[in-house]
Amino acid sequence: MQFTDEQITRYSRHILLPEVGGKGQKKIAQAKILIVGAGGLGSPAAYYLAAAGVGTLGLIDGDVVDLSNLQRQVIHHTADVGRPKVVSAKEKIAAINPDVAVVTHEERLTAANALKIIGQYDLVIDGVDNFPAKFLINDACFFAEKPLVHGGILRFDGRVTTIIPKKSACYRCVFKTPPPPGLVASCQEAGVIGVLAGIIGTIQATEALKLVLGIGQPLTNRLLDFDARKTALREIKVRRNPNCPLCGESPTITELFEHEAEICAVRT
Repeated sequence: MQFTDEQITRYSRHILLPEVGGKGQKKIAQAKILIVGAGGLGSPAAYYLAAAGVGTLGLIDGDVVDLSNLQRQVIHHTADVGRPKVVSAKEKIAAINPDVAVVTHEERLTAANALKIIGQYDLVIDGVDNFPAKFLINDACFFAEKPLVHGGILRFDGRVTTIIPKKSACYRCVFKTPPPPGLVASCQEAGVIGVLAGIIGTIQATEALKLVLGIGQPLTNRLLDFDARKTALREIKVRRNPNCPLCGESPTITELFEHEAEICAVRT
């Protein structure tokens, strides 16, 4: 592919980087990234990946914009309240970069559709806020052999890790199963400082671009914790668990399933 003069100007700050250059920008332009959840984490991730020139962005979310979302879900505006999140987000992405093709999936991710949808993309960004959905995304990426950038936020705390199926620790290596319903509060119940979503979501976007470009050191086998109250980062080393029910030596999970009959709406 050949860039136009306008595209060369748009991506000039990338092209100037020796680690990126014209070849790297072409890799970005050819990349297909799925963002699960067009909410707090998906908003900054989508904005920056679109600005970077990612060729195809997939957005899956079955929810509509609520007034309470606007404190952190910056891709949506007041006028979007009541509209499908994927429709709202697609419009904002087109406004910032018309080069990007946006594929919308106005539905929730389920065991029935996950592999079909995820299989269309090169890697996945987890922007959901409930444990059953996170485990489903982790499992689906493992079976589809797609890299996954996990992110989570609650109150003043955020976390990011990158998972390469069959090469690094997966989500189940660290957290075997979801906690019982009601044991851990959600953002809707416990609250979250809005700017935290921007911090974690942009780190996720950074990890995604590194994977696309094949540069740097991804956050594999490491959990990066951010404490917004102290403005402190802490790195927790993890390793593949040989007894992991999904990616261990004797796996017991051999197909996709949902831990609950109904996966909660995406509200991060």
